[in-house]
Amino acid sequence: MTNAPVDSRLFTPARLGSLDLPNRLVMAPMTRNRATADGVPQPIMATYYAQRASAGLIIAEASTPNAVGQTYPHITAIHNEAHVAGWRRVTGAVRAAGGRMFLQLQHGGRVGHPDNSGLTPVAPSPVPLPETIFTPAGHQAAVVPREMTVDEIRSTVADFAAAARNAIDAGFAGVEVHAANGYLLHQFLARGTNHRTDAYGGSVAGRIRFTVEVVRAVAEAIGPERVGVRIAPGLTVNGIEEGDTDRIYPALVDALADIGPAYLHIVFADPDQPLFRDIRKAWPGTLIANPVLGWGGPLPADGGRRAGERLLAAGADLISLGRSFLANPDLVERLRLGAPLNQVRDRGLMYTGGESGYTDYPVLAAAHPRAGAPEPVAR
Repeated sequence: MTNAPVDSRLFTPARLGSLDLPNRLVMAPMTRNRATADGVPQPIMATYYAQRASAGLIIAEASTPNAVGQTYPHITAIHNEAHVAGWRRVTGAVRAAGGRMFLQLQHGGRVGHPDNSGLTPVAPSPVPLPETIFTPAGHQAAVVPREMTVDEIRSTVADFAAAARNAIDAGFAGVEVHAANGYLLHQFLARGTNHRTDAYGGSVAGRIRFTVEVVRAVAEAIGPERVGVRIAPGLTVNGIEEGDTDRIYPALVDALADIGPAYLHIVFADPDQPLFRDIRKAWPGTLIANPVLGWGGPLPADGGRRAGERLLAAGADLISLGRSFLANPDLVERLRLGAPLNQVRDRGLMYTGGESGYTDYPVLAAAHPRAGAPEPVAR
């Protein structure tokens, strides 16, 4: 039995801002802990991303805009010249391989530890992460974050804008502002972590204000056509309790639409949920959808292709996949040919450093329509 080439809208070209994308498959940002202790991208990262340059767009892993925003050990950053130089090697390798690349900007907020950053984490309110956090000494209890002052909020907005300028200097085509997954911007959005009574808390307008200010500052710094925003309506990761998801996101989407970023990126998008349909209707720009494929279990045999096609049919423009790209550097070609996929070998290898589980996944020996039993070769 052989697999037949797949005819899918996923493989059709698309336009994103000023970029022409050869297909609609986006490599989602994934923390991989391969930077130096100071957040400088290492040469192995250039190899890793260049291997996956056939994606329509790569969104590189989260990078911190300032020192206090660091989450875990060996996370990339983008707030000094060494970071810019390290990332420049990565973007150069991806361009040489024919790829296009954005950088995700992420401030961890309360998701951090003094043993990781050397600083006490900051957050909208002094509400600690209800989980342990990984440090060089192993898992430790989270510390109580320090509530940000208004001046610190304003300086953090400026740090995001400076990080965006650094990203363009490093060769990225744009940046994605991370307002999801329980990190700082998401903490401001959620009632469970934002107990403020000033202009950055309380009402829906108050809780979305910080995110809107960050996105506006980044758009003014590098141009809205180079900016994306990632959101995660209803996601409870990192102890987040939004409280009023159905009110927060319509207001946030309307405010962001006035700024005009190139795209909105929804984590764990479900085409059957009314909120997804409402966001699609309200958002005037490109919508990237990240399908629900489960976490911790095996990848579906099609790598998420059918889930992606359902989201395209529901109005998404681009589809982001994470683990499928992690385990399959040539994912686009495998999906196009209907070829079998590699599975993620060991989730622990995602965060341990080195080549294993990073740059050593096999690729197809050649592009051909008879891909029922491809011969793998290691890069």
